[in-house]
Amino acid sequence: MSSPICKLAEGDLVDQPWGELRWLVSRKLGNSTTMTFGRVTIPAGVANPRHRHPNCDEILHLLSGRIEHSLGDQRFTMEPGDTISIPAGVWHNARALGDRDAEMVISFSSADRETEMEE
Repeated sequence: MSSPICKLAEGDLVDQPWGELRWLVSRKLGNSTTMTFGRVTIPAGVANPRHRHPNCDEILHLLSGRIEHSLGDQRFTMEPGDTISIPAGVWHNARALGDRDAEMVISFSSADRETEMEE
Protein backbone atom coordinates (compact mmCIF):
# COMPACT_ATOMS: atom_id res chain seq x y z
CA MET A 1 0.00 0.00 0.00
CA SER A 2 1.53 3.27 -1.08
CA SER A 3 -0.59 5.54 1.16
CA PRO A 4 -3.25 4.96 3.80
CA ILE A 5 -5.17 7.95 2.37
CA CYS A 6 -7.35 7.68 -0.74
CA LYS A 7 -8.52 11.08 -1.95
CA LEU A 8 -12.03 11.12 -3.41
CA ALA A 9 -10.70 12.18 -6.82
CA GLU A 10 -8.28 9.21 -6.78
CA GLY A 11 -11.01 6.60 -6.23
CA ASP A 12 -12.07 4.14 -8.93
CA LEU A 13 -15.06 5.85 -10.61
CA VAL A 14 -17.66 3.48 -12.10
CA ASP A 15 -20.47 5.18 -14.03
CA GLN A 16 -23.75 3.26 -14.03
CA PRO A 17 -27.02 3.90 -15.91
CA TRP A 18 -28.58 4.63 -12.49
CA GLY A 19 -25.80 6.82 -11.02
CA GLU A 20 -22.20 6.40 -10.01
CA LEU A 21 -19.99 4.42 -7.67
CA ARG A 22 -16.59 5.61 -6.52
CA TRP A 23 -14.56 2.86 -4.87
CA LEU A 24 -12.10 4.12 -2.26
CA VAL A 25 -11.00 0.93 -0.46
CA SER A 26 -10.71 -2.64 -1.80
CA ARG A 27 -8.24 -5.39 -2.62
CA LYS A 28 -8.22 -4.18 -6.26
CA LEU A 29 -7.13 -0.72 -5.10
CA GLY A 30 -4.47 -2.32 -2.90
CA ASN A 31 -5.51 -0.64 0.35
CA SER A 32 -7.41 -3.45 2.14
CA THR A 33 -7.43 -7.21 2.32
CA THR A 34 -10.67 -7.41 4.33
CA MET A 35 -13.09 -4.62 3.29
CA THR A 36 -14.58 -2.65 0.39
CA PHE A 37 -15.69 0.96 0.90
CA GLY A 38 -17.11 3.49 -1.50
CA ARG A 39 -19.35 6.42 -2.22
CA VAL A 40 -22.57 6.24 -4.25
CA THR A 41 -24.70 8.87 -5.96
CA ILE A 42 -28.20 8.06 -7.21
CA PRO A 43 -29.89 10.94 -9.08
CA ALA A 44 -33.29 12.16 -7.90
CA GLY A 45 -36.10 9.84 -8.97
CA VAL A 46 -33.76 7.04 -10.06
CA ALA A 47 -33.26 3.57 -8.56
CA ASN A 48 -30.45 1.07 -8.84
CA PRO A 49 -31.50 -2.48 -9.84
CA ARG A 50 -32.27 -5.08 -7.17
CA HIS A 51 -29.17 -7.09 -6.42
CA ARG A 52 -27.43 -9.05 -3.67
CA HIS A 53 -23.94 -9.71 -2.41
CA PRO A 54 -23.55 -13.46 -1.78
CA ASN A 55 -20.15 -13.22 -0.10
CA CYS A 56 -20.46 -10.23 2.23
CA ASP A 57 -22.62 -8.02 4.41
CA GLU A 58 -23.16 -4.39 3.38
CA ILE A 59 -23.62 -1.25 5.44
CA LEU A 60 -25.15 1.78 3.70
CA HIS A 61 -25.11 5.22 5.37
CA LEU A 62 -27.15 8.04 3.78
CA LEU A 63 -25.30 11.37 3.71
CA SER A 64 -27.85 13.52 1.86
CA GLY A 65 -31.14 13.22 0.01
CA ARG A 66 -33.85 10.67 0.87
CA ILE A 67 -34.17 7.09 -0.32
CA GLU A 68 -36.60 4.23 -0.24
CA HIS A 69 -34.55 1.12 0.40
CA SER A 70 -35.90 -2.36 -0.25
CA LEU A 71 -34.52 -5.21 1.83
CA GLY A 72 -36.02 -8.55 0.89
CA ASP A 73 -39.78 -7.91 0.84
CA GLN A 74 -39.61 -4.89 3.18
CA ARG A 75 -39.28 -1.19 2.27
CA PHE A 76 -37.77 1.54 4.42
CA THR A 77 -37.65 5.30 3.95
CA MET A 78 -34.25 6.65 4.93
CA GLU A 79 -33.27 10.22 5.83
CA PRO A 80 -29.76 11.74 6.04
CA GLY A 81 -27.86 10.17 8.92
CA ASP A 82 -29.74 6.84 8.70
CA THR A 83 -27.78 3.59 8.30
CA ILE A 84 -29.00 0.20 7.09
CA SER A 85 -27.28 -3.16 7.61
CA ILE A 86 -27.82 -5.59 4.72
CA PRO A 87 -27.01 -9.26 5.38
CA ALA A 88 -25.14 -11.28 2.75
CA GLY A 89 -27.42 -12.79 0.11
CA VAL A 90 -30.45 -10.53 0.70
CA TRP A 91 -31.96 -8.82 -2.37
CA HIS A 92 -32.03 -5.03 -2.04
CA ASN A 93 -31.95 -1.69 -3.86
CA ALA A 94 -32.37 2.04 -3.31
CA ARG A 95 -34.50 4.72 -5.00
CA ALA A 96 -33.72 8.43 -4.56
CA LEU A 97 -36.89 10.21 -3.45
CA GLY A 98 -37.90 13.80 -4.08
CA ASP A 99 -35.93 16.27 -6.17
CA ARG A 100 -32.50 15.81 -4.56
CA ASP A 101 -29.78 13.31 -5.48
CA ALA A 102 -29.01 10.69 -2.82
CA GLU A 103 -25.40 10.61 -1.61
CA MET A 104 -24.29 7.69 0.51
CA VAL A 105 -21.30 5.67 1.62
CA ILE A 106 -21.26 1.88 1.49
CA SER A 107 -19.02 -0.65 3.17
CA PHE A 108 -18.69 -4.40 2.63
CA SER A 109 -17.22 -7.14 4.83
CA SER A 110 -15.03 -8.41 1.97
CA ALA A 111 -12.23 -6.82 -0.03
CA ASP A 112 -13.56 -8.76 -3.04
CA ARG A 113 -17.30 -8.06 -2.95
CA GLU A 114 -19.45 -10.05 -5.36
CA THR A 115 -22.72 -8.79 -6.85
CA GLU A 116 -25.57 -10.74 -8.43
CA MET A 117 -28.35 -8.89 -10.27
CA GLU A 118 -32.01 -9.89 -9.96
CA GLU A 119 -33.47 -11.00 -13.29
